[in-house]
Amino acid sequence: MLRRLAPGIALAALAAAIAYPVGRVVPVVGAPVIALVLGIGAAAVRPPAERMQPGLRFTGKYVLQAAIVLLGATFGLGEVASVGAATLPVMVGTLAAALVVALVGGRLLGLGDRVRALIGVGTGICGASAIAAVSGIVEATEVEIAYAVTTIFLFNLVAVATFPALGHVFGLSQSAFGVWAGTAVNDTSSVVAAAYAYGPTAGAHAVLVKLTRTTMIVPIAALLAARRATRTTWRSTVPWFVLWFVAAAALHTTGVLPAGVVAALQQASVGLIAAALAAIGLSSRLGDLRRAGPRPLLLGAAVWVTVAATSLLLQHASGVL
Repeated sequence: MLRRLAPGIALAALAAAIAYPVGRVVPVVGAPVIALVLGIGAAAVRPPAERMQPGLRFTGKYVLQAAIVLLGATFGLGEVASVGAATLPVMVGTLAAALVVALVGGRLLGLGDRVRALIGVGTGICGASAIAAVSGIVEATEVEIAYAVTTIFLFNLVAVATFPALGHVFGLSQSAFGVWAGTAVNDTSSVVAAAYAYGPTAGAHAVLVKLTRTTMIVPIAALLAARRATRTTWRSTVPWFVLWFVAAAALHTTGVLPAGVVAALQQASVGLIAAALAAIGLSSRLGDLRRAGPRPLLLGAAVWVTVAATSLLLQHASGVL
C-alpha cells in the first residue's frame, strides 16, 4: 500500500513545500490557496499519471482530516465563553444567515447540495479550514472543493482591501470592527490583515472572535453528518476526525501544551492543509471548473454580503455599535 500511495503523496508534498514559504511571504493569500492554485495549474499543463492517483486521493481525504485535528489543538474550548454574551449572538446569527442564503440562493442558482454546503460553511465559519472539515462529510468532488476555496479566497481579498475603509465610513469602534472582521472575513490570515490595519485593539478582538468562530466547525460538521447518515448510531453520525478535533481542543484548554508546541502544531496544520489542497488541485481539471460557470461566484458574493451586513445589524441590535 505504501508503494501505491507514495508517488501521489510525494507529489502533493512537493507542491506544499513550494507553497509554504510563499505563503509565509504573502500571508493574506496563504499556503493552502497557493498550493491549490499550483495543483490546478500543474494538472492543466500535464495531468498526473494514473499511478499518482491513489496517493493524491489519500492526501486529499485523510491528510486533510489529520490537519483538521491538529487545528483543534491551536485553541481552547474555553475561549468560546470569553468572547461574552454580546459576541456569541453575532457569530451564531451570521452563521445562520450564511447557511440560509447558501441553501436558498444556491437552489435558485441551480447549484448542487455539496457546493451550497461548502460555500455556506466556508463563508459562515472559517474559509478553507471549514471547507476542508466538511468536504469529506458531504462527499464533495475535487472540482467542488477547488471552486469553493477559490470563491472564498476571492472575497477574502475584497474584504482585506475594503473593510478598514468601510469601518471608518461607518464610524466603528475598535472593538466593533474587531467583531465585524472576526465574523465577516473568512481565513485567519485575512482577518488579521484587515483588523490590524484598523488598529491593534481591533486586531486582538478580531482574532479572539475568529478563534471562537472556528469552534462552530464541530456542531456544523456533526449536523451535516447526521443529515447524511443512513444509520442512527453515533459512530456513523459523527466523523472520527471531528471527535479528535474536540479532544485536541480540550487538551489545549487544559493548558498542558506549551506555547511553542501550539505554534508548531498550527504551522503543521497549515502545511498538511496545503498538501491536501495541492492534491485536490492536482486531481481537478480546468474544463470542469469552467463548466461550473459564474454561479458559485454569485452565490459566494450573496453569502458574503449577507454575513457582513448581518454582523453589523446584529451588533447594532445588541447595542455593541
